[in-house]
Amino acid sequence: MRILVSRWHVLLGRIILLCLSAFAAGVVAAAAAEPPISLHPENPHYLLWRGKPTVLITSGEHYGAVLNLDFDYVKYLDELKACGLNQTRTFSGVYCEHEKSFKITGNPLAPAPGRLICPFARSDQPGYARGGNKFDLTKWDEAYFERLRDFVSQAGKRGIVVELVLFCPFYEDSLWEISPMNARNNVNGIGTMPRTEVYTLKHADMVAVHEAVTRKIVAELRDFDNLYYEVCNEPYFGGVTQEWQDRIIATIVEAEKDFPHKHLIAQNIANRTKKIVDPNPAVSIFNFHYAYPPVAVAENYHLNKVIANDETGFRGSADLTYRSEGWDFIIAGGAIYSNLDYSFTPAHPDGTAVPNAPGGGGRTLRRQLKILKDFIEGFDFVRMRPANEVLRGKLPGKVTVRVLAEPGKQYAVYVLGDGLDTLQIDLPAGAYRVQWVNTKTGAVDKEESIDHPGGTRQLAAAKYTEDVALRIVAR
Repeated sequence: MRILVSRWHVLLGRIILLCLSAFAAGVVAAAAAEPPISLHPENPHYLLWRGKPTVLITSGEHYGAVLNLDFDYVKYLDELKACGLNQTRTFSGVYCEHEKSFKITGNPLAPAPGRLICPFARSDQPGYARGGNKFDLTKWDEAYFERLRDFVSQAGKRGIVVELVLFCPFYEDSLWEISPMNARNNVNGIGTMPRTEVYTLKHADMVAVHEAVTRKIVAELRDFDNLYYEVCNEPYFGGVTQEWQDRIIATIVEAEKDFPHKHLIAQNIANRTKKIVDPNPAVSIFNFHYAYPPVAVAENYHLNKVIANDETGFRGSADLTYRSEGWDFIIAGGAIYSNLDYSFTPAHPDGTAVPNAPGGGGRTLRRQLKILKDFIEGFDFVRMRPANEVLRGKLPGKVTVRVLAEPGKQYAVYVLGDGLDTLQIDLPAGAYRVQWVNTKTGAVDKEESIDHPGGTRQLAAAKYTEDVALRIVAR
């Protein structure tokens, strides 16, 4: 008996030691967690991630990677990595769409009946409008949060940053009718208001739901470094108020107050452009949709925050359209370009579908956007600023030229439109290497070294079609 008791003590001691070791390892791991992506301390127009100056460029799926159980997000993320892209945008699941929404074939945001997963747990009562049981807004679906955490983790392993969009307005009644927050779809009797009052402060019970799900998501994702939050997609539709947005921003800030590291908060400002007045100081990223030409950057550059082109589309399917939108925006001084790529569907999560939607996409475009990413990363871009004032002379026809520069040291130039034979640019005296870069192949089509006495320099352009990039670096 004494021998058995002695062995039991030894075994118990080992178990305790193992538990203490595991606890200590967890504490060390938490303490050693990488800080999340942040504004660059030397130039907050750009980002800092994993110790490197960062711009985010992608061509991603239509935001349903997590909420749609039929979407294989591992194949999707593998494709983004293979194409050298580093961002994805996804919705939390409190909003979804149906198969007729916005004429999108294979819409990831429109799960098949019974295939929506969201933060709220299903109840034991049937009757959700899109199949399955109704939701209980006071309980969480742990399977959803496991899927969400895994998605962010898998993205991080592939060098991809996740923009998690917490909320989205209901553009039409048919979308509000399928929301878990609509009283018809939950067992709590919450959500009896019209769709235009959901994202206001008029209904305390609904605001409490919004605050609770925000706190839950923030708590679940506290330790991920490849993450930032957008408050609400396109809040300029559907009755979303600024007061409500400020409440959600405050909820995020409060939820993270004791975290060793805080995540960036993004706010969607407008389609195309809008001059931001009296911004919320907790917001670090200002998102614009369809920001062509990139007027939004110039109008808001003085805020010293990141400006993003957060969604594209509704201009046909040509690669040039979305390639040029990305180049123009980044060379104008933007830091995030998130193209909406309709070649990603639940049936083709690897992005091989032929888009049948209000936009484009596909592997060719993704590879071309990788050329843009490589181009800007080839500069010490943190030291650069928009510098179109260095251009001289008159441009032919409909040609436009954009310049990002650290004068006298490095110049990134983007030319859109056929017909430019010579570029006139003001350069300080010095020796420079000049390279004309093909935006479709990444090849340097023409290269020369020059010794310049200072003043206007005429540079003979490489032969190109549609658009071309120019790199000038002091030797």
